[in-house]
Amino acid sequence: MPGTDGPISSSSRPRAGLAVVLVRPREEGNIGAAARAMANLGIRQLLLVEPAPPLGGVARAFAVGAGAILDGAVRHPDLPAALAPFRRVVATTSGRDRALTVPLVTARELPAALAADPPETPTALVFGPERSGLTVEELALASLLVRIPCAPEQPTLNLAQTVLLVAYELWMASGGAAAATRPEPPATAAEQAGFLRQLRELAERTGFARDDTYAGVERDLGALLARAAPSPRELRILRGLVRRTAGALAHRRRSG
Repeated sequence: MPGTDGPISSSSRPRAGLAVVLVRPREEGNIGAAARAMANLGIRQLLLVEPAPPLGGVARAFAVGAGAILDGAVRHPDLPAALAPFRRVVATTSGRDRALTVPLVTARELPAALAADPPETPTALVFGPERSGLTVEELALASLLVRIPCAPEQPTLNLAQTVLLVAYELWMASGGAAAATRPEPPATAAEQAGFLRQLRELAERTGFARDDTYAGVERDLGALLARAAPSPRELRILRGLVRRTAGALAHRRRSG
């Protein structure tokens, strides 16, 4: 059952110039789910090789926030036409019962295999139709093949699952996970000083800063801020709290 959460964003791309090419996909739900996987992992360019189904409500239900990728999908009459602008072609295969002459790697090994290419190299990630996969002739268009080993009882993956796994390995190798979880840098010394000035004004209005001892209190508060290293967002929350408190005090005095 597709989810209903909001738009998907990603702060990192695995490689510039990446595109996902779906060859003769049968199910629009798979296309939508593949688009969601792309959005999760920073890939924006989707190419469809005909015949491919129209992208209607089912595709959008599975895309969940990746509608822009579906809107931008480009259709091509055949695989050579879709691959024309790309300098590197990576195709996926189950690797079963085929005489493969192209280098074969796992999804985990793919980033290292692409590492020699310049980062901006236009690269196509090609995925075959759900039932049959890519033909021998289509696989011959690739310079690199990717296979994802599975249990013998169920040796092939769903189309969207394959897109997800390949894109995930590229994203992880690019440092995308670290970029997505990297904390916001601390507020600057000037931002912290601004908060302390605002706090001093409130202290004066409430009578807390009545004598020269407040200078020591303010120094201690400054040291506390320095140790805590609040982010700009956290400091904005504190400043908002002080501002609302000052406003409430002013309103009470006017009402009294």
